[in-house]
Amino acid sequence: MKKLMFMLLAVAMLMLPAMVSHAGSLRNYITIVGSSTVYPFATVVAEKFGKTTEFKTPLIEATGSGGGLKLFAAGIGVKYSDITNASRRIKRSEFEKCRKNGVQEVIEIKIGYDGIVIANAKSAPRFKLSRRDLFLALAQEIPNPDGSPTVIANPYKTWQEVNQNLPATKIRVLGPPPTSGTRDAFVELAMAGGAQNFPWLKALKKKDKHKFKAIAHTIREDGAYVEAGENDNLIVQKLQADPESLGIFGFSFLDQNSDRVQGSLVDGIEPTFENIADGKYPVSRPLFFYVKKAHVTIIPGIKGYLKEFTSEKAFGEEGYLSDRGLIPMPQAEREHYRKVAAELKPILTPADF
Repeated sequence: MKKLMFMLLAVAMLMLPAMVSHAGSLRNYITIVGSSTVYPFATVVAEKFGKTTEFKTPLIEATGSGGGLKLFAAGIGVKYSDITNASRRIKRSEFEKCRKNGVQEVIEIKIGYDGIVIANAKSAPRFKLSRRDLFLALAQEIPNPDGSPTVIANPYKTWQEVNQNLPATKIRVLGPPPTSGTRDAFVELAMAGGAQNFPWLKALKKKDKHKFKAIAHTIREDGAYVEAGENDNLIVQKLQADPESLGIFGFSFLDQNSDRVQGSLVDGIEPTFENIADGKYPVSRPLFFYVKKAHVTIIPGIKGYLKEFTSEKAFGEEGYLSDRGLIPMPQAEREHYRKVAAELKPILTPADF
């Protein structure tokens, strides 16, 4: 008997390091990556969730929408993120990468809407821009001024060269990098929208979408556009230091810094909460986050976090996220995504793209 007990004790001692290692590998908090635009909204929800429940406050990192989706798609397990925020919809290529790496069940939750503002310091005159102006100022190549259906390298140095009604100041726009969903949405809504003011480019979009995107979505690299990273607060600070520059970021940052910066009118429409909610402001987009269903039963608190985020007190018309600049969805949409968060379905499929 003593010999048997000794053997069992020896086996237990051998297994103990592995047991401790396994326990240490289990995460007891939610990890979230992704969009810098969604970051402040997710942070507020995470803080409230951590204070009002028995769960730990989720750890959130602003990596940009593209960077977040890359991390999210890398695999299943505690070393991978549970949720990724996105200021644009997931791309088919990103979804396919998820499936390739074993992330088979992805839940899409829309949280509301946001406007992309082109802002400058309040100490400078407010700009009145059109999407055509933005395309001509920031595209790497622009339509040939001779009217032929060809392009030339962008020659414009000042805003007045783009449009005689604009100031004669140097074109200098601080904006997000290629990994940012804000940049993706800006080129899609503002620049591509402006490109379609040229009839031959509008026709090209229908005839050859890839060639159109090569012209309308490619930002110049000669210093007129300055990649300022994923930190939108830093752009606000730089605009104050350089009143002649413009900056591109989400409406929530304009709303939170309205004493320091002002939003340009785009196609005659001011970027306000009401104009974005009504769909009048032309440079606006939906915001999302994506959840790994496989992690819901592994990581404690995910269901509770989803419930908090999709509650009326959070993303509703009078919710605390609207105080931070989130534009609420109509009631029917809110109810739909609240149900998605509760039931964790539907799951995205290839047919959704």
